[in-house]
Amino acid sequence: MLSIVLILFSAFFFTGIIIRTKSIVSGRKGPGIMQPLKDVIRLFKKGSVYSETTSIIFRISPAIYFSSVLMACLVIPFGQYKGIVSFDGDFIFFAYILALGKFFSIISAMDTGSSFEGMGASREALFSMFAEPAFFILLGSFALLTGNTSFYDIFSTLHLGSSITYTLGGLAAFVLVLLAMIENSRMPVDDPKTHLELTMIHEVMVLDNSGFDLGLILTTGYLKFTMYGAIIAGFFIAELSLPLALIMFLFIQVLFAVIVGLIESFMARFRMNHNPQFILALSSVSFLIFLGVLLVLEKFL
Repeated sequence: MLSIVLILFSAFFFTGIIIRTKSIVSGRKGPGIMQPLKDVIRLFKKGSVYSETTSIIFRISPAIYFSSVLMACLVIPFGQYKGIVSFDGDFIFFAYILALGKFFSIISAMDTGSSFEGMGASREALFSMFAEPAFFILLGSFALLTGNTSFYDIFSTLHLGSSITYTLGGLAAFVLVLLAMIENSRMPVDDPKTHLELTMIHEVMVLDNSGFDLGLILTTGYLKFTMYGAIIAGFFIAELSLPLALIMFLFIQVLFAVIVGLIESFMARFRMNHNPQFILALSSVSFLIFLGVLLVLEKFL
């Protein structure tokens, strides 16, 4: 229960910290940290407008997308406390409950009948497919290292006690940061501020959403960021006492948001045909983690 509360709390500020970091780096005053939350509250007060070409799929997809991410958050543990949903192999459930929400967001975009939204949906599906191997190689490697297949057991059993294991933890954090940016269609894969449909991915998929539905979609994006931040924190806080774990969790979330802001400030967006190469490179890093696990376990022949 503590994990989901902290993820929801962090989501209120995460995107605001990103925007604030980008403002400071560019020498602008910029909006306040709470501005994204205010924007979502304003959208929740508005009604949604639906095109006559859309079906029931378009109307229910934002709620399913939000529910899938919220359900995935319930799996993530916090330190010595299990997630609300915890069982052997729960990281597989985590990946595919997110895939369910992604599937509905994709078919929702195609349901509008817009060629632009269909193009964005195609790119979203392609990039998610390329990112999936990196996640499974990463979690599978730590499952092999610890002998467990649930988030809680992996984090609680993992002991970062040598230079190799610290390296593995750092590489895992690197992979998860970039996976979070890919899943949220941020730089360098996508620019959330672009208004050119030919280069948009996630933003072009939600062009027809408005009001309460758009607020749900934005909130889901905020949750997905802090959800990945909670997984990163899980690698480092399992053995800490509750007060220290709380401090470390919030510190990692803030650091994560600042890093995202810095990446988006200093890294240019890739050309669209370079994105698959960039995403597949994460699988190579995950494979390095797998080789490191084999080294730790002395399973090299």
